[in-house]
Amino acid sequence: MSSTRRADAPASPLRAPLLFAAVALLYVLEGTLSNAWFSGSWNSALTILNMGLISAVTALGVNMIWGYGGLFNAGVVGFLALGGLAPVLIATPAVPGAWAAGGPRVLLALAAGLGALALAAAVARRTPPVWRVPAAAVVVLAGYVLFRAVLDPAVAAIESNNPAKAGNIGGLGLPVLLSWPVGALFAAAAAWAVGKVALGLRSDYLAIATLGIGEIIIAVLKNEGWLARGVLNMTGVPRPVPYELDLQADPAFVARAAGWGMDVATASGIWVKLCYAGLFVVVLVALIALSELALRSPWGRMMRAIRDNEIAASAMGKDVTRRHLQLFVIGSAVIGLAGAMMITLDGLMAPGGYNPLRYTFLIWVMVIVGGSGNNWGAVLGALLIWFLWIKAEVWGPAAMALLTAPLPDGPIRTHLIDSAPQMRFIAMGAVLLLVLRFAPRGLLPER
Repeated sequence: MSSTRRADAPASPLRAPLLFAAVALLYVLEGTLSNAWFSGSWNSALTILNMGLISAVTALGVNMIWGYGGLFNAGVVGFLALGGLAPVLIATPAVPGAWAAGGPRVLLALAAGLGALALAAAVARRTPPVWRVPAAAVVVLAGYVLFRAVLDPAVAAIESNNPAKAGNIGGLGLPVLLSWPVGALFAAAAAWAVGKVALGLRSDYLAIATLGIGEIIIAVLKNEGWLARGVLNMTGVPRPVPYELDLQADPAFVARAAGWGMDVATASGIWVKLCYAGLFVVVLVALIALSELALRSPWGRMMRAIRDNEIAASAMGKDVTRRHLQLFVIGSAVIGLAGAMMITLDGLMAPGGYNPLRYTFLIWVMVIVGGSGNNWGAVLGALLIWFLWIKAEVWGPAAMALLTAPLPDGPIRTHLIDSAPQMRFIAMGAVLLLVLRFAPRGLLPER
């Protein structure tokens, strides 16, 4: 009898704790060891951890869409960017004169656009099939002309208002934490619109639709400067934690830093990052708890049944398209929440920085490596892959110097070492291939 364990055999109950302990050890080594491989700085370790936690939230959203429902979302970057728009519109202070210049007309244009879409849908329902598409197209075209006729002058007026320092509509000046659920709502609304069109089609068409909508969202954010200054970037987004300079000017904190045996600059940076980490952990734990409850509920069992066999589920009376839409909206909302958290951490909205390879491909690697369908696996994959992604820039030259040691010093060896930091994606591809070869269902497979 073969001693090889079956692929579907239950994993050891110690597997998850040991893997999480191994990942935690990497972060501890980053904070404590100082050599060619680790920085020995807790500021660096906490910086990686905070983005790892945000990546874990994003991976949870993708895991809900793919792991629960088998839907392939190739436009993760677009929903992240939509969520990132929320802190700019909710938390930043109002720009003097911007609302008066064109705010009401922008709202009127948006209302006209939505009204045209609603009218087109109503016309399509009440028109004979032969004339359905032409009639709806005429309504949409007329609505678009009206939309642009109202919007363009309003946008020009807003962007000409103090263009050197602002040129955007500004925000409401509300607490930045309120922007996190708003970011989720922005992404959910976009997901609903995409899902209503594409979820009734084949899975490959959904991938194409989400890929396209992601690029469209990024293009809109780059070119519509009145929203968030476009390629000029939006800086100074408020944060929910203290600023380092304020802490350094606080005598009580200076005394506390001295008690820790740190200089005040280092202590303030660590304290701010710990505050962010605490907020992110609270959000992540709440999402995991809700996801696990949903996964174990009748709804979760139904979603997995639809994922495994849509035809059988449909024969049992389940509305597959409706359930797919529901799941797509929920997962995209979680991705939008992560986008708002990321802008809050950075304090910067830079549409040009939304790279699909970083914010779509890498997130998918996290989910696949961790184990699709397993919420804890998505979190593990996010924390591990993000750490490796960041450290690849440091480990690449060190590893290349070691591999090219037999070569004589010269332009070839120098070029190989200098180009090593740019081999991140090759490293991520190698990690993905290794996991797919030796753990096809991920490090923490779905039960």
